[in-house]
Amino acid sequence: MTALVLPWAIGAVGLALLLTLYRLLRGPGAVDRALALDTLYVNTIALLIMLGIAINDNIYIEVALVIAMLGFVGTVALGRYLARGEVVE
Repeated sequence: MTALVLPWAIGAVGLALLLTLYRLLRGPGAVDRALALDTLYVNTIALLIMLGIAINDNIYIEVALVIAMLGFVGTVALGRYLARGEVVE
């Protein structure tokens, strides 16, 4: 069952990555671009996990965890910058 569904899921997440990239480049405002960047890294994590399942390699899961941690810190920093105009007080 996994061999049947996984290529479709990878394709759907790949399409979501392209649409999110479009929103990141063409977003009307900074908040829209920040949300697109957040969605972009979440979709990248999903794609890496699915590729790890397809290839049967655990390194993709570990890379996805590192991206999740860096993405969280980046989102918090970007949110503080957009809200206050500075990251560190």
